[in-house]
Amino acid sequence: MGNKKGVLVLFSGPSGVGKDTVLDIVLNKDKNLQKSISLTTRGIRENEVDGKDYYFISSDKFEDMISKGQVLEYAKYGSNFYGTPKAPIDQWLGEGKTVILKIEVQGASKIKELYPDSVSMFVLPPSMEELENRLRSRGTESEDDIQRRLDIAKSEIENSVDYDYLVINDEIGIASDNVLNIVKTLNLTENNNE
Repeated sequence: MGNKKGVLVLFSGPSGVGKDTVLDIVLNKDKNLQKSISLTTRGIRENEVDGKDYYFISSDKFEDMISKGQVLEYAKYGSNFYGTPKAPIDQWLGEGKTVILKIEVQGASKIKELYPDSVSMFVLPPSMEELENRLRSRGTESEDDIQRRLDIAKSEIENSVDYDYLVINDEIGIASDNVLNIVKTLNLTENNNE
């Protein structure tokens, strides 16, 4: 058998589409999956936990990590930076784990270049109207932020054609099951290639 190589799953979708909710359900149903935790300079939201949802760090710390080559990719999204720490990803893949990396569209293409065997999945809203409703119901952004996020979402959805799998999040349970089924298929494929 030898060492099983891990699978890196790039998990994207527009702001407000329900990525976190889908991912939480998927991770609760399959304890063998490893969630990559991203770095961000944005403020922590209510109910978020540092080191679980994100590593919330200062801009200075973020820039220091970039200069030391400790960040695989980073992007400015809105007025904040988001990035992927390199060391944990490499460690988990080396251990043969399936690693799910929630990542913005900009970063996903960069990671795909660095990890060409990675698999990409994009979560779509059932409609732009529903996406706008979800953004507004969060109550965490100003009107300008909502409009900016909707403009970004349109561009991201246009780029979703570059992804390996598309999952529509119309009903959270179905979307989560679809993601789980795709991940299970990936693991079977990887095992058969050994």
